[in-house]
Amino acid sequence: MLDPKYFQDEIVLLKEALKKRGSSEEILTQVAYLSQKRRELIQQVEGLKAQRNSASQEIAKLKAKAKTDPTAAQEAESQVISMRALGDQIKVLDEEMRQIENEYQDLSLRIPNIPHSSVPQGQGSDDNVEVRRWGQIQELKFEPKDHVAIAESLGIVDFERAGRMSGARFSLYRGAGARLERALIQFMLDLHTQEHGYEEVIPPFMVNRASLVGTGQLPKFEEDLFKTQVADRELFLIPTSEVPLTNLYREEILESHELPAKFTAYSPCFRSEAGSYGKDTRGLIRLHQFQKVELVKIVQAEHSFDELESMTREAEKVLQRLELPYRVLALCTGDMGFTAAKTYDLEVWIPSQKTYREISSCSNCGDFQARRAQIRYRSEPQAKPRFAHTLNGSGLAVGRTFVAILENFQDQDGNVRIPRVLHRYLQGAPGFTIQGDDLYIMKKA
Repeated sequence: MLDPKYFQDEIVLLKEALKKRGSSEEILTQVAYLSQKRRELIQQVEGLKAQRNSASQEIAKLKAKAKTDPTAAQEAESQVISMRALGDQIKVLDEEMRQIENEYQDLSLRIPNIPHSSVPQGQGSDDNVEVRRWGQIQELKFEPKDHVAIAESLGIVDFERAGRMSGARFSLYRGAGARLERALIQFMLDLHTQEHGYEEVIPPFMVNRASLVGTGQLPKFEEDLFKTQVADRELFLIPTSEVPLTNLYREEILESHELPAKFTAYSPCFRSEAGSYGKDTRGLIRLHQFQKVELVKIVQAEHSFDELESMTREAEKVLQRLELPYRVLALCTGDMGFTAAKTYDLEVWIPSQKTYREISSCSNCGDFQARRAQIRYRSEPQAKPRFAHTLNGSGLAVGRTFVAILENFQDQDGNVRIPRVLHRYLQGAPGFTIQGDDLYIMKKA
């Protein structure tokens, strides 16, 4: 949620900023109107209430005077009748203000964050700016298979049986596939907790509506979520553990020594992928349920862009340790997510597609989420609370990391070499074969 000042005193600046994101001016115009109407009604109601309070004091004086002055009693009764009419008018205005407040809140929650001045301008993914690359793309001496063909040949992912259980866009890892997925999760959590200073959390995988409003998924993106209803209790399956991690300090005021707060969590993630029909329907790239290790930071406002740089480097470290070539993109204004003020995407090389594909997004949301979730801090004792800044990033999307390993480390015979950093999690496990200094998932004869 944006600072209300934008809807009152800086609407021109706001329209210009959001125009860069391709946002419609219509909703801004409506919010600005409601904001102005809201202020006018507040002033009007406060004036009438002040008038009523003054009249109440005058009536009390007249009633006291009526004991000796009969005309005072008549005047008091006349003012009582007038005050009742005034009260009815206040009730009507209060109801009008309640309706306007509800509409104002709903619309203001649907307006995206303002891009930071350092974000490149553009309309879509073609306008994103490459910041750096890492790693050497291996020139395979054979036509690379895609991850679906590799996984099915090795018997480590069963898409057909998953489909019979749950329908399209679900997967079932088996044997060495399940163990590799688990090793990736363990490796990522160990790296982020032991080397990067994050606190590990096991959060709820279902959250209430307020939590999703706090991080910006609701009300705008409700169709993307899986919702449960038991009696009158409504809960949503989390689209990412960013939601519970960011809400960990919802409606709290922190002290400066408690920041930065850095959390990491593994969770399954659930997304309906509304509007993405026809995109990546084959394989593990775009599923209704997938695994991810998430990074979240809650920081003091003045440090948030430095923290974004460090978070991005921490996500990159996962790919470097796994020996996977990647690039970093600064997303343009037209391609950023709803809550982000600035975003870096990490894209890993996928040989079968001969291109880089997103594996992590690291975003600074400024105070956008903190306003919605009421996460504040004091810069010093007794200071006025300020809204914190929140950041989130994938560290990494586990399924897409699994894809990248299968494709980048395949050989001509369909075997897959395991990156050395994972050996300690997998040596001796069923389905993995040691050859010299290397560890493989071998195709069965």
